[in-house]
Amino acid sequence: MIAQTKSAYAVDERGFYGRFGGAYIPELLYPNVEELQKNYLSIIESPDFQQEWRALLRDYVGRPTPLYFARRLSERYGVKIYLKREDLNHTGAHKINNTVGQILLAQRLGKKRIIAETGAGQHGVATATVCALMGMQCVVYMGAVDMERQKPNVERMRMLGAEVRPALSGSRTLKDATNEAIRDWINHPTDTHYIIGSVVGPHPYPDMVARLQAIISEEIRKQLQEKEGRAYPDYVVACVGGGSNAAGAFYHFLDLPQVQLVAVEAAGKGIDSGETAATIARGRIGILHGCKTLLMQTADGQVVEPYSISAGLDYPGIGPLHAHLHDTGRARFLAATDDEAMEAALELSRLEGIIPAIESAHALAALKKMTFEAGEVVVVSLSGRGDKDLATYIRYFGERA
Repeated sequence: MIAQTKSAYAVDERGFYGRFGGAYIPELLYPNVEELQKNYLSIIESPDFQQEWRALLRDYVGRPTPLYFARRLSERYGVKIYLKREDLNHTGAHKINNTVGQILLAQRLGKKRIIAETGAGQHGVATATVCALMGMQCVVYMGAVDMERQKPNVERMRMLGAEVRPALSGSRTLKDATNEAIRDWINHPTDTHYIIGSVVGPHPYPDMVARLQAIISEEIRKQLQEKEGRAYPDYVVACVGGGSNAAGAFYHFLDLPQVQLVAVEAAGKGIDSGETAATIARGRIGILHGCKTLLMQTADGQVVEPYSISAGLDYPGIGPLHAHLHDTGRARFLAATDDEAMEAALELSRLEGIIPAIESAHALAALKKMTFEAGEVVVVSLSGRGDKDLATYIRYFGERA
């Protein structure tokens, strides 16, 4: 099963992690959300679901992903650094773990149509992929700005048979794509399932997505036991926007205080620059996309438009689990600027021959901000590969040449 024991950081029966979470939704969405709340646990914990999900993760996605000892990077920082290679999944990121699970759930609920939102495009591609696999209609909402800077992923979605609809309001990025997807779901309440890509949204989405992504930390424990003779590292480091890859990497270590959890936000051009996506650093409690969490907002409660060079991290809020981990002090939150992330990406490329997604590069940038003792073990979640970001890399380093 995905989660056998009740964690001290688990969601409660009302969908809250401490003071964060819940389901703050318009009345028209109650039937959709209530159906999920009543059925998601019994479905995803059932033996037939587990068997089918894990078989697809093994034979279709390519799991388990390697836990790679990065020798040259380790020498640079004087610590044992392992990379959890989610970039080697089919579709190139961790997102496929969740979409495979959710489409199996949708089938068991009798849904015929799938909608999704996407920022960097990796969740959109993963959703389009599983819809093609299962022969289901797929509509993906994506901000017009993100469509421009992530053109390869837009074309991948279309080749897979998905309809990609641009979000033309607001900042025309991830927040606005989510707004459009919610509107669609309201208008198609009976035949449509909304595959949310991160640990955000109304309950049960944050818990459901975390459980499906927990395969990451489940594998880390087994792989570290083989490599280091113990089933836990000293640190787990992951980037966080909404926070699904971090939730998955942290999940099986939440109740092990000897494991330090480090989440890295996108500082953009600087936390105090006015162009940032560092929600923990700049956010206050509010309600966004169906849950109470920390979000960047003005004094009168208007959402502040986020900014990051990374299309997957420019979200003005953060998942309620992560807000709770910050609130309780269980996780340490750092922030990396655009420049720091890009330099970390170049460092990994030159030292290990691995070009990371810009999202993942934010996690790598944290290594320079941390102090280690000799012999400690650090696991960095390499959440995605950098193919989709090549144009951004070329432009960034070309401008600096």
